[in-house]
Amino acid sequence: MNKVIGTIAVLCLGLTTLSATALAQQDKSKRPSPPATATVELGGGKSVTIDYSSPRAKGRKIYGDVVPYGQVWRTGANEATTFVTTADITVGGTAVPAGSYTLFTVPGKDKWVLILSKKTGEWGTDYPGAPNDLARVDMKTTPLPTSVENFTISFDKTGTGANLNIDWENTRASVAIAAK
Repeated sequence: MNKVIGTIAVLCLGLTTLSATALAQQDKSKRPSPPATATVELGGGKSVTIDYSSPRAKGRKIYGDVVPYGQVWRTGANEATTFVTTADITVGGTAVPAGSYTLFTVPGKDKWVLILSKKTGEWGTDYPGAPNDLARVDMKTTPLPTSVENFTISFDKTGTGANLNIDWENTRASVAIAAK
């Protein structure tokens, strides 16, 4: 009898945990800055995946106001933006070993800096500091022809890799990524 009660208790606990996880996922999709993912296949089973939250402009002035110039930005909203590569790659010519990183940027009027931090698991606003940086890479900025309401990270496939693009408001910041 005790085994039956124990088994029922374990099953109930499992169902409760599963339900709580499902509810948490549903809540994330209803956030003002919903979760989003950008993935690129680099060939030979090599890929890069970026998980982030996508804030909306909502009529606000973004760069130079909501997102100050010259300061480390969490590059999205909510939880920290993750950058996961399944293979050794280069980002803007800088070697990045396979692994999981946190992505930050330093937006500027004329150029941006992409930061890949070795420290992971922090909340989005908690930049762990330069001693934890794996890489700091310059990004090229270009004006967009039309304003972008939803913050977006995407990849454009190229012959040797891809361009990582960060689009919002009237700005695109980009950097080349290639498999090693």
